[in-house]
Amino acid sequence: MSDSGEMSEFGYIMDLLARGKVTIKNIERELICPACKELFTHPLILPCQHNICHKCVKELLLTLDDSFNDVGSDNSNQSSPRLWVTSPSLDKIDRINRPGWKRNSLTPKTTTFPCPGCEHDVDLGERGINGLFRNFTLETIVERYRQAARAATAIMCDLCKPPPQESTKSCMDCSASYCNECFKIYHPWGTIKAQHEYVGPTTNFRPKILMCPEHETERINMYCELCRRPVCHLCKLGGNHSNHRVTTMSSAYKTLKEKLSKDIDYLIGKESQVKSQISELNLLMKETECNGERAKEDAITHFEKLFEILEERKSCVLKAIDASKKLRLDKFQTQMEEYQGLLENNGLVGYAQEVLKETDQSCFVQTAKQLHLRIQKATESLKSFRPAAQTSFEDYVINTSKQTELLGELSFFSNGIDVPEINEEQSKVYNNALINWHHPEKDTADSYVLEYRKINRDEEMLSWNEIEVCGTSKVISELESNCNYAFRVRAYKGSICSPCSRELVLRTPPAPVFNFLFDEKCGYNNEHLLLNLKRDRVESRAGFNLLLAAERIQVGYYTSLDYIIGDVGITKGKHFWAFRVEPYSYLVKAGVASSDKLQEWLRSPRDAGSPRYEQDSGHDSGSEDACFDSSQRFTLVTIGMKKFFIPKSPTFNEAENRVLPMPTSIGVFLDYDKGRVSFYDMDHMKCLYERQVDCSSTMYPAFALMGSGGIQLEEPITSKYLEYHEDV
Repeated sequence: MSDSGEMSEFGYIMDLLARGKVTIKNIERELICPACKELFTHPLILPCQHNICHKCVKELLLTLDDSFNDVGSDNSNQSSPRLWVTSPSLDKIDRINRPGWKRNSLTPKTTTFPCPGCEHDVDLGERGINGLFRNFTLETIVERYRQAARAATAIMCDLCKPPPQESTKSCMDCSASYCNECFKIYHPWGTIKAQHEYVGPTTNFRPKILMCPEHETERINMYCELCRRPVCHLCKLGGNHSNHRVTTMSSAYKTLKEKLSKDIDYLIGKESQVKSQISELNLLMKETECNGERAKEDAITHFEKLFEILEERKSCVLKAIDASKKLRLDKFQTQMEEYQGLLENNGLVGYAQEVLKETDQSCFVQTAKQLHLRIQKATESLKSFRPAAQTSFEDYVINTSKQTELLGELSFFSNGIDVPEINEEQSKVYNNALINWHHPEKDTADSYVLEYRKINRDEEMLSWNEIEVCGTSKVISELESNCNYAFRVRAYKGSICSPCSRELVLRTPPAPVFNFLFDEKCGYNNEHLLLNLKRDRVESRAGFNLLLAAERIQVGYYTSLDYIIGDVGITKGKHFWAFRVEPYSYLVKAGVASSDKLQEWLRSPRDAGSPRYEQDSGHDSGSEDACFDSSQRFTLVTIGMKKFFIPKSPTFNEAENRVLPMPTSIGVFLDYDKGRVSFYDMDHMKCLYERQVDCSSTMYPAFALMGSGGIQLEEPITSKYLEYHEDV
């Protein structure tokens, strides 16, 4: 950029500052380092395109370096790790600045740290800090801001005799500021110094030429469009950018300057719109504050009503307990007084002794009869002592379990929005996840929010990801393989939302989905097998031709298997596919087979109607059980009669351990590079059986049917991408 161009742009910025169109506060926000929260000092551009001070990068690396050493040391205090290094030693700083710096061989090299701006990990590579560009443009803007902020403070001439005069120019080559007289003296016409580059008064003397950090003697003269960074000609000829598309620096400068100018003009042109939106946001904030306070008051009122009810019930319950306690104590007191009357010289006993002194027989009989009955009754109570009341208050225990559950579910449910429920049967997960749910009152909800998160192996829950959905189903893309994911959904009507549904946890397959269809060309027996037009379902019609050839069937005849394979082979990598076997199927075999083995099976098609038909030796229905240890060119499992039969192996040898209920859907996982195949129950993503397989040639998904049966490939397997029609 020319001097006049820089000065005109600077004047334009100052004019905007003067007119208040760009506030100093807004500019300052862009010029503050995210690490030290101060104005940038020698800013460096990180690979994530954020800027950071040169000293801050050093301190971050030193912090991580020392933190690693503290953790690895037996004497480190893990409760109070050092989070910041305020005064790093010169020796450490020198080591970090050197390209390829290393510590002792037992300590790993620290060149990765989280960017303070975006918190993404930044890898500096082998060159460390020396591999970063210095942002000279940002330095210039920071210096301009400093000058605008302290406009009253003039920059003085560096060459004047005391007292110095105010400078009018700064020489970028001499890195000094001059007044008019000193500039003429030290930059006379006709000399080399007269050709020096000069600008307005400044204290920021940056280098004239931007040098390549990879090749320190080469200047930057090109722009890599792929990496979006300046490069030199050596980077393009034999460096990391040799195969990248580059353009000239002037072309990149022109293009980026036009884009940035258009962006600035657009923002300035939308000034009135932004102001109106800010005013609207202020009104919305005030309205939100008022509505929030009103909602708090309503909530407090509801809780106070609950408190009043609880206090009233508490008073009634305590009164009932006190009344029952008093009644029981009175009964115990009366019974105790009766028993005390039985004691000698007290009450009934004393009275009886006085009656015995009566000598008149008629008077004695008159009194003694009633006294005898009373003593007899007292004696009987001594023989069978029974307390007059119970001490237990079991009948007065408060049962609050139902109320506690209701209070625990207390939420903003005032408008009666029902909780949506996820349909587990219709929800599936492969590379992508299809989540279906239903709402008891679908028309009452305006929208739904589907939340999902990954569950780590140590059951650590990550934060929820939210997706707003208008219908009752959603496809979530780009899920990681062999991971557990939790899903839940809630309904919204206006600003009121329902509680979240019960969480559904699904596990993704151990490998990406392998897409294929049934191959109707390679060995396909159209007399016994019926393939639909989509080529994702095959049914066995075996039996009709066998019935026609019944007169030629001899004793010991075995019905043959009819094979069908996938139309795509596998030569490397990890792959997963899934299928369903119809419950009425008599016998189905499924797994993988090499191209060599398939040629052996399909070389001579069999004709059950021929009298020369060779009886099946059974090699394709049980030979996978022949050996346990050696790797073979195919592996098939047997499904039929609503059962899943596991082949013989050292792990599964007993008959009762080899027969499992047939899963709704069966998955196959082939690790070609390791030569291993596994079979999964898709309902629980549980491995049922696995073994080694010879993958020296191309492997194909292989299926075989005997008798009546049907195989349906799952929809994600038959389509290139998982696409479902969502309810909108």
